[in-house]
Amino acid sequence: MTRVEVQYFAILREQRGVKAESIATAAATVAELYDELRVRHGFTLPGDRVRGAVNDIFVPASHPLREGDRVVFIPPVAGG
Repeated sequence: MTRVEVQYFAILREQRGVKAESIATAAATVAELYDELRVRHGFTLPGDRVRGAVNDIFVPASHPLREGDRVVFIPPVAGG
């Protein structure tokens, strides 16, 4: 298991009810982590609609996770 800090924004924060949490995960990549969290927390956005960043850098969904990483999931946003 890998322990990571996860931060949520916009609709993901609303659906989870917290802005951040520390979790232990068996996920090896950012995509696997989002899929795990989607099932666990009932997120409505599919993984291909969410951008992931690790330690303040946007990364591809296949980016590997390491102990202590800070992972941020950012859904699409609209503004005007």
